[in-house]
Amino acid sequence: MGEARAAAGPDVRPRRREVSMADVAAMAGVSGQTVSRVANGRENVDPETRARVQDAMARLGYRPNSAARALRSGRFRSIGVIMFSLASYGNTRTLDAVASVAAEAGYSLTVITVQSATQSDVSGAFVRLAEHAVDGVIILIETHRLGERELALPTGLPVVVVDSSADYPYPVVDNDQALGARLATEHLLDLGHQTVNHISGPRESFAAERRRVAWHDTLVARGARVPEAHVGDWTAESGYEIGRSLAADDAVTAVFAANDRMALGLLRALHEADRPVPASVSVVGYDDAPESANFWPPLTTVRQHFDRIGAAAVRSLLTEIDGGEAPAERTLVPTELVVRASSGPRA
Repeated sequence: MGEARAAAGPDVRPRRREVSMADVAAMAGVSGQTVSRVANGRENVDPETRARVQDAMARLGYRPNSAARALRSGRFRSIGVIMFSLASYGNTRTLDAVASVAAEAGYSLTVITVQSATQSDVSGAFVRLAEHAVDGVIILIETHRLGERELALPTGLPVVVVDSSADYPYPVVDNDQALGARLATEHLLDLGHQTVNHISGPRESFAAERRRVAWHDTLVARGARVPEAHVGDWTAESGYEIGRSLAADDAVTAVFAANDRMALGLLRALHEADRPVPASVSVVGYDDAPESANFWPPLTTVRQHFDRIGAAAVRSLLTEIDGGEAPAERTLVPTELVVRASSGPRA
């Protein structure tokens, strides 16, 4: 028997007693009710007392029972996010903003990525989020499919849609894609270029479609010839491959790429073909990614405010969660043209 206990002894550790609210109250020298107020984020506690309670919580390793708190308040302090991809620059920046604003409001995030924006994938994501007990859902899926009427979103949770053409009774938040494309195209025409070629994003992308249509309509409005749009996939590689054919055409003097990555590939193709930028070909991108100012030459581009999009989405969702009226309307955040050295007058 003794040998058996000795053999088992090293693997058996006494279970640590869970720290209680009473333990925190005793260390902080306050009542259990005061600890409860601090744990639940109530404001009716003076700053000095709050700091003392929080210090006691940290020293003791106290963890408030969020499940019990949710049962009492009917809130889980959690927001669900449904995304198509984390690879997109815009999606990543928007998610970062959503996470920051949600954290400031005391909410955590549960993120679910879906393979496609089909009825089955989106409905399945809703079911999984319901299992995770979230208070509302932000949908960040860049695709036409979400805008089709046959895609029904489950009811029962507040919803905000980001970057979509969705025709639903939910708030929709987006950068003004059409404005940015129009500014880019007009900028190149104003520099004296007779027309502007376009490298578009993928056909299934709502944002790419908005930019392509605005480029097309701007050329028509200005009486310029409308070249065929070249479809890329957002990558620098696709911009490079398309750029090789554009560089071989001496008639091409201005190109608007639907994102900065494709513009980067285009710049490489132009350099390899000895088509100096902007002396021979002017280039404008879209996004204003952090590295765009360090392209060679520094890239003229359209700046999107993903931080404002994320903040607006969270604020709208919290309004719904709090029982307020969130109008089912589209909120467009203005885009702006950032002029750098990659665009210039037609030679």
